[in-house]
Amino acid sequence: MNDVRLVPMTEEQYRTYRESADESYARSIAETGAPWAEAVEQAAKSFADLLPDGLATPDHHFWVAYVGDDEVGMLWVRIKPGSTGSQAFGFGFEVREDLRRQGYGRAIMVAAEEKCRELGVVSIGLHVFGHNPGARSLYEQMGFEVTGYNMRKTL
Repeated sequence: MNDVRLVPMTEEQYRTYRESADESYARSIAETGAPWAEAVEQAAKSFADLLPDGLATPDHHFWVAYVGDDEVGMLWVRIKPGSTGSQAFGFGFEVREDLRRQGYGRAIMVAAEEKCRELGVVSIGLHVFGHNPGARSLYEQMGFEVTGYNMRKTL
């Protein structure tokens, strides 16, 4: 049904993504209990550290997901060599808001796995915030396993 193809992101698409990504990531950090100003600072620092050269940062791959000519989402992964082969880590994964819960997320993940295999990747890791049970459920259905937990108790 959702035959997704991944196309390298253009500079213009990257700029559009980054305009919303800092705030979106800061919101996720704030939902873990961090004060807003601290969340904004942490998000900005994370992007600056991870992407010093923006879209051209080595080892980082940004793809836009299409079904036909319709843009349905995006994916950002870093691929690095590891002791058992290349390892990918997903930093950004989005499905267009009006298309969520329609199978596009799963289709993007399948396309991403194919793309990573083509690039010699042997495993994919990711982080999911605890307040995002929909994403956690999708990843578990796709065969991702929990490798650790961050826990907190508010006093």
